[in-house]
Amino acid sequence: MDDDNTKVTDSSATRFANRLDEKLANSLAAALPGGTPRQVRLPHTVPNKATAVIGMRRAGKTTFLHQLRRQRLAAGTPREWLPYINFEDEQLVGLEAHHLTLLVDAFYRRFPALRAKERVTWCLDEIQIVPGWERFVRRLLDEERVEVFLSGSSARMLSREIATSMRGRAWEVVIHPFSFEEFLHHHNHRRPERPDLLDAPTRSHLENWLLEYLVVGGFPEAQSLELESRHRLLRDYVDVVMMRDVIERHQVGNVVVLRSLVRQLLANAGGSFSVEKFHAASKSQGLKVAKETVHELVAHLEDCYLVRSLYVDTDSERRRMVNPRKVYPIDPGLIPVFDRVGKPNLGHALETAVLIELERRGRQITYVRNPSGTEVDFMARSARGDELIQVCADARDPATMERELRGLDEAGSTYPRARRRLLVAMREGLPGQVPSGVVAQTVSEWLLMPDGD
Repeated sequence: MDDDNTKVTDSSATRFANRLDEKLANSLAAALPGGTPRQVRLPHTVPNKATAVIGMRRAGKTTFLHQLRRQRLAAGTPREWLPYINFEDEQLVGLEAHHLTLLVDAFYRRFPALRAKERVTWCLDEIQIVPGWERFVRRLLDEERVEVFLSGSSARMLSREIATSMRGRAWEVVIHPFSFEEFLHHHNHRRPERPDLLDAPTRSHLENWLLEYLVVGGFPEAQSLELESRHRLLRDYVDVVMMRDVIERHQVGNVVVLRSLVRQLLANAGGSFSVEKFHAASKSQGLKVAKETVHELVAHLEDCYLVRSLYVDTDSERRRMVNPRKVYPIDPGLIPVFDRVGKPNLGHALETAVLIELERRGRQITYVRNPSGTEVDFMARSARGDELIQVCADARDPATMERELRGLDEAGSTYPRARRRLLVAMREGLPGQVPSGVVAQTVSEWLLMPDGD
């Protein structure tokens, strides 16, 4: 019996070794895949620390790994220093952490002179498929002269789990769907050098492209698809996230409640969400679910980057939990797919685009509720200072302008050091007069300016 098990083990090891060696050879010889360049800031390289590339499925994480390899190659790094392995391969089913040593051995058999002399950049895609991958990566960082980039399309590769699994040995880099600037590049639209200094025709083109971006969104595969196909594709994305990253990953049994929750969150971008109200509404419809389960489901949807939620800005934990959250999809293109009203909501799409751009820029984001009941859409914090941001489709109407500016003014009294900014859809939507201390500009201009300045 033991001999039979040994034969099976040896056979599996040989099969895995051959397949890994084949994939290694292909990665070092095949043409590097192309793609629209992503504007992603990498953290400073720190020895013995891996970089985890995370984000929602189909946002472009694998493409970014190949972009990284192309950039290193263009900078003079030899091709053999840039191995890439994708573990999503039916011929690698059953692969475990101890088998990964076969990959390293195969590499250094090919390039023995590189061992302990040159820093090799390993790109390991979908590595979460391999049980125990964390131990292998930690050992690789400890024993070899390497730089390691990890990526995957599962909740198992999210920052919270990576931080635990890698014991502080990993950074994170989030890949979002296309930003507006990346959208322009993808569609071969020229990005203006000075978005704040444009003639009327150029500004009109830019604002129309923004309106298109707000409808199409930023998922790479959704670009240039006609309406019905695009909506079907994006619904499929959401279904896969629910099935694989929530239901399968967290053993969620109440699928009906999960689907109801997802529909409500994605159909009400920028709206207030209360667990208590959702729980009561579900109960009235005969759906049994505990409040704690609803909290967990929202957390799971955030973990897999389907939605982003904001808490009210406060030092009081009780006030933070009592006030409703504001919830947004990860991409404005999801809004028309799940919208129940049947007509475009430009304001919600603009808010979503601004929120995701703030997240790309590394801001800590909340919203402000003033004592009088007025709100400011975003409080964005960074080492450079705080900023209050109000987003409005059109501020020409005096009543609208008064409401938006009153919210900023009242919040400015509470946060006197915070910069104040009013963003509108188009130049024609700017108010005639803006109070001193408030910067008013179009969303397209802000999205393309460095850090919005």
